[in-house]
Amino acid sequence: MAHQYTLDLSPADAAALCSKLRQRAGYEESERPYASFCFEGPRVNVAYYPKRKRLLIQGSGSDEFLEFVMLVNPGEGVIHDSGKREALLDSTPHFGIDESGKGDYFGPLVIAGVYSDEHTAGQLLKLGCRDSKAIHDDKRIHTIAEKIKTLPGIAWEIICIGPHRYNDLYAEFGNLNRLLAWGHARVIAALHEKVPTCPRALSDQFAKEWVLKSALNKRHIPVSLEQRTGGESDIAVAAASILARDRFVHWVQQTAHAAGCELPLGCAPHVTKAARVFVQKHGAEKLKDVAKLHFKVTGKVLGGLL
Repeated sequence: MAHQYTLDLSPADAAALCSKLRQRAGYEESERPYASFCFEGPRVNVAYYPKRKRLLIQGSGSDEFLEFVMLVNPGEGVIHDSGKREALLDSTPHFGIDESGKGDYFGPLVIAGVYSDEHTAGQLLKLGCRDSKAIHDDKRIHTIAEKIKTLPGIAWEIICIGPHRYNDLYAEFGNLNRLLAWGHARVIAALHEKVPTCPRALSDQFAKEWVLKSALNKRHIPVSLEQRTGGESDIAVAAASILARDRFVHWVQQTAHAAGCELPLGCAPHVTKAARVFVQKHGAEKLKDVAKLHFKVTGKVLGGLL
């Protein structure tokens, strides 16, 4: 079992934790270079580094500290490949937005959003929310997705743009980033109707900021926007990524079963082979119903006929 964890904490959450530990029996404040505060407790040392907004937890009592002080279950949280726990526990009210399917030839583009605040952020972490790309079990993703939807106080939204509609929209917008911005704006607008007091939205960086702001301004939604590289480290964005991935995988599995053909993910050579099989079985005109035609795969399959 690991005895060292790192958690990303906002300055406000760090200040609240510092105040909490000063009042908690068994914790003594000490000093550590570059740390704004450091505490020694029962078999655990805790230090916060403001420059990186990161909390370091060390010692054999780390798991107990996470569960009983931070209220995070060590067995269910966000674990990175390094073996260290790392999650952005931003408990301020905000929408987290993410998408699934934009790099896959087959299947829809799914965009999802989740509202998180001081009441739900810790609960989402306890459910095991993290970037869906780090969860390699579709059944596990589905289980977490269903729990997210029924979490008390949660608000969520999913839009699933099937390939036929996607191809029409791509032709209308002319590029993927504008299409993504349109979809993100739709999700934010729907969430705003559910939680009109939410002040901001966060997503992964996918285009220049003005592209998404322009799409949202057209809907007259008073929500500030932030795009961040690696946005899935935020708990609300991570939860959105799980909802989006779950809907995407479900669509692909159902459609593949109905078509009697494999519809593999990605756009590697085996995807081209599967597309040829689909065309042989259902005809070239049906490809627009299962695939994103602007991918180079289409030209390889149809020889430039479309």
